Amino acid sequence: MTVVNGSKTLPPSPPVVDPGAPPFKTSVAGAGIVEASTENISIGTLVAGVVSEIYVSVGDMVKACDPLFKIDDRDLKAQLAVRQTALRVAKANAKVEKAQLNDLENQLERAEILSRKQVISVDDLDRRRYAVQTAEAKVAHARAEIASAQAQVKETETNLDRIIVRAPCDGKVLQSKIHCGEFAPAGITQTPLMLFGNTSPLNVRVDVDENDAWRVQSAAPAVAFLRGNREIKTPLKFVRFEPYVVPKKSLTGDSTERVDTRVLQVVYRIEGNELPVFAGQQMDIFIETPDPIAPPHTSLQATQEEAGETRP
Repeated sequence: MTVVNGSKTLPPSPPVVDPGAPPFKTSVAGAGIVEASTENISIGTLVAGVVSEIYVSVGDMVKACDPLFKIDDRDLKAQLAVRQTALRVAKANAKVEKAQLNDLENQLERAEILSRKQVISVDDLDRRRYAVQTAEAKVAHARAEIASAQAQVKETETNLDRIIVRAPCDGKVLQSKIHCGEFAPAGITQTPLMLFGNTSPLNVRVDVDENDAWRVQSAAPAVAFLRGNREIKTPLKFVRFEPYVVPKKSLTGDSTERVDTRVLQVVYRIEGNELPVFAGQQMDIFIETPDPIAPPHTSLQATQEEAGETRP
């Protein structure tokens, strides 16, 4: 009795909310993830350091190149002051070398006049010429030092601009995982420092099973149902196919589900922004497909039909 009672099949529990019903006669269903039209952009920093200022909050709308947050810049500001001082010193040295060159050129002009009158020797005239050439080389060296100092100042100014992380485009701050005083690592992180994207309009990325991918057409109508309320639905506008078929990541947990399935990702645009839909939310998508057609005839059958032959 215990074994018999314990081996009874339990009825499946009913869903909390009934899923949306396909509005088409034949369709392909897929799970969709709402995302920004620019895709969700993971904001990072090129320079690692402690965050000193945050200019935006979650949900803020920002323009392209607006600052998002800044890394501590005290060391770079001190370096900039040192290099600016070195630039001023190089410019002062260049003025000294230029003045000495002017003086030697003036002496050379007078020596050439005296040499034509045979007042000074040729050796004295040659020494003055060599002195002018040396002064010209010193002036060129001083100008090169100015260019080098200017490049160093420009490098520091560029580094100061790099530590201010700016918005790559117009959009909204979807998520922020960084705070003032925290260390922001450079490079790829498991959790992005900020999540950013343009939410006007929103897109839906639909995973279509590879076995049904051949049935999906770009011009086919598609409808999205909001999970949790099947009364909220919206038509979708086709944007593009992702050419590369990827492994399926969103699993339902069904015992009959294949975990090695690959999916074709199709991106649709949500028409209108009045729906209570947020980036990262899941939706049920139905894409209309043409009616099933009979399998095509083989070339042998086509040849027989043309010849009027019949087969039992």
